[in-house]
Amino acid sequence: MAPSRTSPDAPTVSYSLTKEQLATFDRDGYLIVPDALDPQTVSSLLKETHSLLDNFSLDDHPMTKFSTGEGSEHVGDDYFLDSGDKVRFFFEEDAFNSTGALTKPKSLAINKIGHYLHALSPPFASLLLPSSRHSPSAIARDLGFRDPRCLQSMVICKQPEIGGAVPPHQDSTFLYTDPPSAVGFWYALEDATVENGCLSFLPGSHKKAEIKKRFVRKREGGGTEFVDNEGARFPLGKGFGEIGGGDVEGEYKLGEVKAGTLVLIHGNLLHKSEKNVSKKGRIIYTFHVIEGKGVKYDERNWLQPPKEGFTKL
Repeated sequence: MAPSRTSPDAPTVSYSLTKEQLATFDRDGYLIVPDALDPQTVSSLLKETHSLLDNFSLDDHPMTKFSTGEGSEHVGDDYFLDSGDKVRFFFEEDAFNSTGALTKPKSLAINKIGHYLHALSPPFASLLLPSSRHSPSAIARDLGFRDPRCLQSMVICKQPEIGGAVPPHQDSTFLYTDPPSAVGFWYALEDATVENGCLSFLPGSHKKAEIKKRFVRKREGGGTEFVDNEGARFPLGKGFGEIGGGDVEGEYKLGEVKAGTLVLIHGNLLHKSEKNVSKKGRIIYTFHVIEGKGVKYDERNWLQPPKEGFTKL
């Protein structure tokens, strides 16, 4: 069935979430918050993004491609695995021709920039400061976090004509804690539309879709792989895992949003996006938060904490 073009309405928020917003997030597993970032902040983050894209060097770049795993294996080289405390650049698979040469200017060939923007880039780091008008820390605590920790951040470009499709997935597969606790903070820096590959969500799937697999470092030989999850498959709390089992089906709802919008995404929620075949890109900024107390984050995860630990909100 084709996705609906509707998405849940939510009032604007500056510091915290309303009871209605929290109820929507609990019911659907995602929440759309328009105008979370003011136009000045959006402009600052876009300016920083374009500066990063224009100024990174190809001289010593391994030309690592980021794959969603749909047509080829997920990325797993050292450039990727060691990026947890760095700012690195990952190419679109379709940015190269059959000989391995770029077919686009480098600034229009990057899939994403990651994974330590929230610490190393002042404009992106400023979102997490206590002085910020928009407070991810307050929002995380509204969602029930006791010790919210930001473990990774990314700019995702969804480049014109080559921005790859992302199949249905759950963020806690890639950022696993036992029990699962991940929540994505996803900010549109440009309008996200059907034409340029906006997100789609399967409402309520966070309570029915278990985390069956984990994306981890291989024990031998380097690289990454998916393995069966031997830990908890749902977060603690009423309503999780009480219904169903097996495959979760339903109608995905499109999340078309304007620049400045925040989308909160539960780590168990099934979501996806289609390929961008339009002439317009779709730059977004996202970071993920996990619980720092009462959960286990182990050495198998592909992303390992920097020596100072994950960033406290």
